[in-house]
Amino acid sequence: MAEETTDNDVGPPPAANGSAGDPSEVAALRDRLMRALAETENIRRQAERRAQDAHQYAITSFARELLQVVDNLGRALAAAEGDAGKVEGLIAGVSATDRVLNQILDRYGVKQVSALHQPFDPGKHEAVMQTDQTDQPPGRVVQVLEPGYTLHDRLLRPARVVVAKSPQTSAQPAEH
Repeated sequence: MAEETTDNDVGPPPAANGSAGDPSEVAALRDRLMRALAETENIRRQAERRAQDAHQYAITSFARELLQVVDNLGRALAAAEGDAGKVEGLIAGVSATDRVLNQILDRYGVKQVSALHQPFDPGKHEAVMQTDQTDQPPGRVVQVLEPGYTLHDRLLRPARVVVAKSPQTSAQPAEH
């Protein structure tokens, strides 16, 4: 923050004592002026960055809440796929809703986190389970239970995933 100045910090103006001013006083005043201008410019830049962040991330809570709708639509589609002959209209309607909803999210900068077959990243993924019954190397995501999402470059929700672990070797010797 800028220092508070008092009248004690500033000497009389150069013209008040009848001289053109001491060069050191002029240099000191020039230095203070340049520092004040630099401080003002820094504050302006910070305010611009804050305003840009506020504008860019204003819908964070909205987007986080909307993800529940995306999840429910996905579950409805998955459940209805088994009885496709009976519920073709339902599937078509839910599919169209899902498509439009994802287009809207994409337009506002909400992107799905890529997780399946990726190395586990605790910054993007939440491991809810491990399994050794997979052909994937240890530390890889083998199943996505709930997709994760980002808003621009910030994580809205981590992907809930199942991660491959090393096959367990028995610590006890085999009995004869």
